[in-house]
Amino acid sequence: VQLQASGGGLVQAGGSLRLSCAASGRTFSSYAISWFRQAPGKERDFVAGISWSGSGTEYADSVKGRFTISRDNAKNTVYLQMNSLTPEDTAVYYCAAGPVYSYRASDYHSWGQGTQVTVSS
Repeated sequence: VQLQASGGGLVQAGGSLRLSCAASGRTFSSYAISWFRQAPGKERDFVAGISWSGSGTEYADSVKGRFTISRDNAKNTVYLQMNSLTPEDTAVYYCAAGPVYSYRASDYHSWGQGTQVTVSS
């Protein structure tokens, strides 16, 4: 499956953005999809994950209550709604596909190209 992330941009602290991860391929609905983010000089960290059916989700503690992950298998798309953004959320955001959602980047076999999110104070 090929993934393409979009929706990033520049937003003020307290604002919102919605990221999209569009997939090609008929097997999209078979995979868990997760979002990771990587700030300059830091490791790529898990942000949120959703199961293939959408019935299961997982969030990093740093985004719980602010971010919501969802998917529309009919549109081959996963979304990440990000609210109450802070400058600490500034990073390149990547979507990834794997058999199950996991905190480990090495568990994913397909990655999107990344989309930049910048939150100004």
